[in-house]
Amino acid sequence: MSDDRLDLDAYLRRVGYTGRREPTRPVLEALHLAHAAHIPFENLDMLLGRPVRLDLAGLQDKLITGGRGGYCYEQNLLLAAALEKVGFRVTRLAARVRYRTERILPRLHMLLLVDVDGSRLIADVGFGLEGLLLPVPFEAGRESRQFAWTYRVVEEAGEWMLQSLRGTSWTNLYSFSLEPQASADYELANYYSSTHPDSRFTRTLVVQLPAPAGRVALRNLELITDRGDAITTRMLAGDGELLTVLAGTFGLRFPSGTRFRYRATMP
Repeated sequence: MSDDRLDLDAYLRRVGYTGRREPTRPVLEALHLAHAAHIPFENLDMLLGRPVRLDLAGLQDKLITGGRGGYCYEQNLLLAAALEKVGFRVTRLAARVRYRTERILPRLHMLLLVDVDGSRLIADVGFGLEGLLLPVPFEAGRESRQFAWTYRVVEEAGEWMLQSLRGTSWTNLYSFSLEPQASADYELANYYSSTHPDSRFTRTLVVQLPAPAGRVALRNLELITDRGDAITTRMLAGDGELLTVLAGTFGLRFPSGTRFRYRATMP
């Protein structure tokens, strides 16, 4: 159901979208790409001791008016509101991150299932590792080529797994069921993710912005550029250069002297 409180015009300006406003697959793909490429994935408020709000007014203030980014709940809740305003049918889901781990983790990631033109697609602009630029067809084994990256959804142990292709090997990103999630589910998960001392988001600075030509990311002071066939990294000189890169590369501006409380080493 559409939320009339969303300022759709302001959202579309924020993501640089000027196309049609109708619930079709081409519009879904264009909106998804525009959002992913314009609103950075980031957890900087957590490292400044600020609360992460999930109400629509707070999301608009931060991600639209404030020119900031956010992590999965913020990103996908805003996208869901925009898609529903356009007329799409959206189901909010939860997933366990499986990227580079065999541990069973709690369902702390948010994703969307969108019904359009007789098909169902996974939409997700909030996975900050090897996240999607475009929606992925919700069809077991069907590959989705997205510029230099390829994804698919497969069945596993009664659930679904989103995977990405690196070279000739498929990497698990996250597993999920089709149980719809309520706002209360995300509020609880958000509180843990944004405040618990064992959460990676309270320990590690994470910023990422994908684009068709490549992804650029920060992990603490490590600047990473991924073009699909090659990954390059360099270490920033310190917090001063960090603020310069946040502003120049990601459009995230903070006052001079701002210091984020991240750990010096990766978890």
